[in-house]
Amino acid sequence: MGMSDDAPDSLIPYDEIVQEALRAVVGRVLGEVESNGLPGNHHFYITFKTRSPGVDIPRHLVERFPDEMTIVLQQKFWDLKVEKTGFSVGLSFNRVPAHLFIPFSSITAFVDPAVDFGLQFQVSGDTPPPEPHEAAENDHPGGDGDGSNVVSVDFGKRK
Repeated sequence: MGMSDDAPDSLIPYDEIVQEALRAVVGRVLGEVESNGLPGNHHFYITFKTRSPGVDIPRHLVERFPDEMTIVLQQKFWDLKVEKTGFSVGLSFNRVPAHLFIPFSSITAFVDPAVDFGLQFQVSGDTPPPEPHEAAENDHPGGDGDGSNVVSVDFGKRK
């Protein structure tokens, strides 16, 4: 038998375990912010699937962002509550307040541009990356991150 380039199928679901651990990072960071507020210049861009199970956002946002949307947690947010499975937060969109519940399992990206930190996730049942979408434009001051230091975990089969 010769050596094969194909990696054997793992009976241990490493990809799921790593995704779960990285989502726990998001929960822990948001938990710190819930307790102590945002330190320094830290702020977050959180992208999530708007139709994932458990997502609870106003209907007009689902209609505007039928696949995915990105929210910004910077200065204008309130009532951040972190739970085991996700978080809820108040944000305003064009000066209209809204309450959102976002399960950690629906998050596809978490970025802190202040320190060029980012995580990208696969969502179960996810197809290849979606078409680019416009930012949700919840009310926030401008900011620009180049996305360096983004950790992307993809355990797709190598051919």
